[in-house]
Amino acid sequence: MLKQTSALAAFGLAFLSSSLASADDVKIGNLTISAPYVRAMVPGAPVGGGYMTITNTGSTDDRLVAASSPRAATVQIHEMKMAKDVMIMRELAGGLPISAGQTVELKPGGYHLMFMKVAEPFLQGQAVKVTLKFEKAGSVDVDFPVGSIAANRETSHVK
Repeated sequence: MLKQTSALAAFGLAFLSSSLASADDVKIGNLTISAPYVRAMVPGAPVGGGYMTITNTGSTDDRLVAASSPRAATVQIHEMKMAKDVMIMRELAGGLPISAGQTVELKPGGYHLMFMKVAEPFLQGQAVKVTLKFEKAGSVDVDFPVGSIAANRETSHVK
């Protein structure tokens, strides 16, 4: 009985600490980064996608100008959109505007981070460290939990 109780207590502590770690927002200047996640990758896939929500509570516009990760040769800021029944994905060379008082969601099928030349696929349960660089707020490190291959904002975090 004691062995079973200890195992349950250890599981509960591990679950609680992982929930707390993924539930925290990251703040830098007037920006709040919430619900970051990446999708798990299939073996051999050279690219992965990253998503989050960025809220600018200030009175000055800012811009996500770059991202990097030790898990990828490059990380690009991308936009995906439909144009005359054709899906177009392109890098936002000038970065992603985060207007004052606004929230921008990076999500599948829209704005996202594209991890290029990933040597080791992202596996569900891991975390991917990403450095985000903003034009005015500066740089911040954010841990992106790895959800399932089909993860979305709602299924990638324990609330």
